[in-house]
Amino acid sequence: MRTRVLVVDDHEVVRRGLMTLIDLEETMETVGEASCGQDGIDLAVSLAPDVVLMDVQLPDVDGITAARTIIESTSCKVVMLTALADEEVVYGGLRAGVSGFLLKVAPSHELIEAVSLAAQGKAHLHADVTGIVIDRFTSAPETRLRDDLVGALTDREREVLVALAEGQSNTEIAESLHLSETTVKSHVSHIFTKTGARDRAQAVGIAYESGLITPGM
Repeated sequence: MRTRVLVVDDHEVVRRGLMTLIDLEETMETVGEASCGQDGIDLAVSLAPDVVLMDVQLPDVDGITAARTIIESTSCKVVMLTALADEEVVYGGLRAGVSGFLLKVAPSHELIEAVSLAAQGKAHLHADVTGIVIDRFTSAPETRLRDDLVGALTDREREVLVALAEGQSNTEIAESLHLSETTVKSHVSHIFTKTGARDRAQAVGIAYESGLITPGM
């Protein structure tokens, strides 16, 4: 079954280019396009795509707000496209629960990978975006670290969260920690509930901010 993708970008040339790139993939297909945030929200609800590829800067409703609305009201995964890796935008997106951040200068294969990972419930962050996450962690005073969000996790749940940050699938986590996949899914669900994360990308952001994961791990 192909991954169904909705493309939201206010520049027609960019939008059509993204759609062409996606439609060239045998495992993907575009199911719609929108040039503004509100249309993107409406189409995400009516078309129920697997992944929404959305620009950050949109007329009417900005991309982060639109992404949050889509994530809260549908089961769609959202991958953001941005011209610049801005800290406020990155953390706004992670708090909203997006499944990935790509710079518009990223190569085509990275975009395809990000969409594919999002459809699988995994996260993908462009290297520059990951750098912002790490920089914020290393420069943040102790009082800014979000220890409270991971403090309620059990030791096993922390191990699972670290594995999520490493990009491991549920199957890989089960193998490395000698657990059943059902148990891993239960731990992941508990992590989301306790930290308030909506998906893996947001949970990883929380793990970095809390200090559970340190640069170079």
